[in-house]
Amino acid sequence: MALPRNPIELTARDREILKDVVHTYILSGEPVSSRAVAKHARHGVSAATIRNVMADLEDWGFLEQLHTSSGRVPSRSGYHLYIHSLMEAEEVPDAARRRIEVDLQGPGGDAERLIGATAQLLSELSGQIGVLVTPAIGDTVLEAVDFVPLSGRRVLCVVVSRSGFVENKLIEVDEELGRDELVRISNYLTESFRGMTLRSIRERLLVHLHEQRGEVDRLLARAILLADRGFESSAPPELVVEGTAMMVAQRELSDVERVRRLLDAFAERQRLVALLSQCLEGNGVRVVIGEDSPITSDLGLSLVARPFGAEGPARGTLGILGPSRMPYERIIPLVDYLGESLSRALVESASR
Repeated sequence: MALPRNPIELTARDREILKDVVHTYILSGEPVSSRAVAKHARHGVSAATIRNVMADLEDWGFLEQLHTSSGRVPSRSGYHLYIHSLMEAEEVPDAARRRIEVDLQGPGGDAERLIGATAQLLSELSGQIGVLVTPAIGDTVLEAVDFVPLSGRRVLCVVVSRSGFVENKLIEVDEELGRDELVRISNYLTESFRGMTLRSIRERLLVHLHEQRGEVDRLLARAILLADRGFESSAPPELVVEGTAMMVAQRELSDVERVRRLLDAFAERQRLVALLSQCLEGNGVRVVIGEDSPITSDLGLSLVARPFGAEGPARGTLGILGPSRMPYERIIPLVDYLGESLSRALVESASR
């Protein structure tokens, strides 16, 4: 077998035939024969010539033949080549844009509602599974903090992040604290550390406590104690999944064993969180197909994902999980548009 060919070396005819095979397979879900490609008269060559080109594309690693008597299907490399240089991305339809604007700009635009609405939009507008992972608590950027006294020595820590997320945490202190003192501590932490991540604030205060052990006044000591307990970042990122029922209805998941593996993957949420977190690098859309990741390989699925939120560590990831033959020319622009829309809506929500 010949070594996989550099995509740059493919002829225009090679590329057009590969494009036809991928596009036909995405539409039909059936292995594609040379006769089916030959029906596209624009190639101007015989079915025998097309069959030879498809055999070459298989040798080079862009197509696969599942059975000796069947046609061919795209490989992971074939899909990636199609996505990056052959397909023609579609515009997000006006109706979908209006739906997104209504759902993300309507009343009650808090971060939690926006996250839920976006996951639902991802699923409903694609017909696939919408997945979204929020930023890790420790990586959220502080906008304001408020400590509210409860009964006894219990205090509610309310953290508002710059992205609009609100985190409530119940903590217990060593002695009962009054509302006035808690207000002073809240104001001090907000004014001194706004714009920093909770993790870096906590680390800086603990270093300060260690270095100035005998010189820290009572108010600062209590501020450090409350920040240490209130900003502790053991909570994992939240994973939101919508549309599993739609996915199970598709032919790629028609057998019971694949459905079981899919449900197991959602039960082991940390695997999906890890996969989505890998897509935080850069600002654009990333496509993970088959063997690109253990989880997509195991399920025979693909993930189209991109980050959302402000630059820096306090970002989340949203995406669409579906069959490897999903219509990428429509899905990729949709994921990109929803990522931009959610980022903008979170900023507007935090500024209200």
